[in-house]
Amino acid sequence: MIAAVVGGTMYLTTNPEQSKTFSHNSAVAQDVNAVALASVWDRETEPDYSGTLEMTVYRSPSCGCCGVWIEHAKKHGFKIKDIKTESIEALKQEYNVPSELVSCHTAIIDGYVMEGHIPADDIKRFLEQKNELAGLAVPVMPLGTPGMEAGDLKQPFQILAFNDKGEVEVFKQYLRQMRSEILE
Repeated sequence: MIAAVVGGTMYLTTNPEQSKTFSHNSAVAQDVNAVALASVWDRETEPDYSGTLEMTVYRSPSCGCCGVWIEHAKKHGFKIKDIKTESIEALKQEYNVPSELVSCHTAIIDGYVMEGHIPADDIKRFLEQKNELAGLAVPVMPLGTPGMEAGDLKQPFQILAFNDKGEVEVFKQYLRQMRSEILE
């Protein structure tokens, strides 16, 4: 087992050849298939979720943080179809993601749009509600969200819900985060 700490986040691998694949790009390992991230977000809080798990994620081929977010979603049971594309902006327009909510990757699950670094358990809670909204978004890329962890650097953030008309409301907010628990 090889451990590395990048930006305060620990990455583990059992493959010695992968021990040099860590980059400082947003504290993300380049080959996320070879590592396991020890994260405050790994703790599942929605274990009884029985809804859709198939998710398609569209992302830029050069974005490493999206790969770490995908691994986070997989740890929570989601089955991911990972599509790397240079046409990510056109895709966001096709799915009517409001411009002020845009982030680095877009996921489609059960007809809903999930934009950015949304914690997997919040996606499950949203899907269980079966509401009229179009989806959720975590705009930009706040430090401390799944896939954007950088040690003790944690920004408060909101998960925003939006409808087909572009109207936005707060779905959930994280005021502060600590290493061992998340405070809402």
